[in-house]
Amino acid sequence: MRALMFGIMILSVGLSSCSEEIVEPKDYTGRELRYTLYQSSDFDYTGTVTVREYPDEGIELNIQLDWDGSRNSDINFPAHLHFGSYDTPDAPMAFMLAPVNSMTLLSQTRIEQLTDGSNLNFESFQNFEGHVKVHLDSEGPDYNVILVAGNVGSTLNNAEQFDASQMTICSPDF
Repeated sequence: MRALMFGIMILSVGLSSCSEEIVEPKDYTGRELRYTLYQSSDFDYTGTVTVREYPDEGIELNIQLDWDGSRNSDINFPAHLHFGSYDTPDAPMAFMLAPVNSMTLLSQTRIEQLTDGSNLNFESFQNFEGHVKVHLDSEGPDYNVILVAGNVGSTLNNAEQFDASQMTICSPDF
C-alpha cells in the first residue's frame, strides 16, 4: 500500500511538472530585440546580439557567437558597444561590455548608464544609433582584428549592406 501511495505521489509530481507553456524568467519582462553580428575578419565567426528588458527598466545585452572551430579556455574576446555605425571613424565607446567567453561564446552585460552619462533603457535602445564589435584580443596587434560587428538600435543592419572593408578600428580608451 505504501509503495502504491508513493508511486501515485511520484507520478502526480511528474505530471504536474510537464508543461508546454514556456515561462519567462522573472528577471525579464519578456520584451527583447535581436541584431545580427557579421563576420568581420578572416576568422569565421558570426553572432547575435539580444537585448532583454528587466522589470526595473534596465537592459541586458547578450552576445552569442557562432563558430565551428576548436575552443581555447584561456582566451576571452573583448566586446564594446559604440555610438554610431560600425563604419563611423573614431566612433566613441558607449559601454565596455563583458568579454565573450571563448568556451561558451557568450557575453552577458547589464547596461544602465552609458559613457556620456545618458541612461539606456529598452525604449531608448530601440532609438539608439550604435554598433557592437568583438575583438580578437584586448591589446597588441590582435586588438585590431574585429571578429564580428553589427549595427544595433535604429541603425540599419542587414547582410546586403554590411561591408567589413569599411570597418573602423576603435580606440581601447573610453
